[in-house]
Amino acid sequence: MEAEAKDKEEKPGQTEHLVTIHVNNKPVQIKGPKATGLQIKQAAIAQGVSIQPNFQLLEELGGGRTKVIADGDEVHVNDQSRFVAIAPDDNS
Repeated sequence: MEAEAKDKEEKPGQTEHLVTIHVNNKPVQIKGPKATGLQIKQAAIAQGVSIQPNFQLLEELGGGRTKVIADGDEVHVNDQSRFVAIAPDDNS
């Protein structure tokens, strides 16, 4: 059984599946279990979320905590994943 689990880890793509995450409280389907910040923003834009590629992406961690996700950062995504995308320097 351990060998099977190891095989799956060593073959990326074998365990890919669609997950529904939320970006700015809107559902977005994306391939998981991992995605980059840029992939999350691109998927959200393609599915009608009103954001731009230069927006800052934050992962909601619960308890009011967030974590900045850069375009190249890879994160684990699942059906409980929630993100907020905000315009850069939006302090007018």
